[in-house]
Amino acid sequence: MEQVTRIMHRRADPGREKDYEELARGMLEACSRAKGYLFSTLIPPRVEGEEFHVVQTFASQADLDAWRQSRAAHEWHERINEVCAHTPEYRTFNTADLWFSTTGLTVNNQPPRWRMAIVIWMGIFPIASFYIWFLFPVLEPVPFIPRMVIFTALIVITMFFGALPYLLRWMGWFLHK
Repeated sequence: MEQVTRIMHRRADPGREKDYEELARGMLEACSRAKGYLFSTLIPPRVEGEEFHVVQTFASQADLDAWRQSRAAHEWHERINEVCAHTPEYRTFNTADLWFSTTGLTVNNQPPRWRMAIVIWMGIFPIASFYIWFLFPVLEPVPFIPRMVIFTALIVITMFFGALPYLLRWMGWFLHK
């Protein structure tokens, strides 16, 4: 039995994005009680008007099929349809293939890597400078490796959860030029 991951793309009706997000999170909560459920997440759009992405991972294709055909899944999809007239697109993958291959996962409008590198640098430079300026004197007595673990963890967490979502939104014009 191989794990399967289903990725769904769907755009909420204009002005109904918050409603869609709440309903999708409710559906994923219900999904988490299904047999064979392993993981799920909702990835909201980076910029207004883009699609939501729902990722669901189950222990087997049979478990995913059982969830899809369940009464709970149908009820949640009916509720979601009230705030979303767009037809969802589904793709199902063997979960192991997702880790070791990018086949089928490329996106046509992905920004050039050099543009993405510039935007990431725009976030990392001030964050790293801030932590080094203010924390270096405090952590100077700490040995080099543990000190670097602390610095890099703080930089990555701040960048990923703090700066990057805003940078991607603000710099969308540059990334997709």
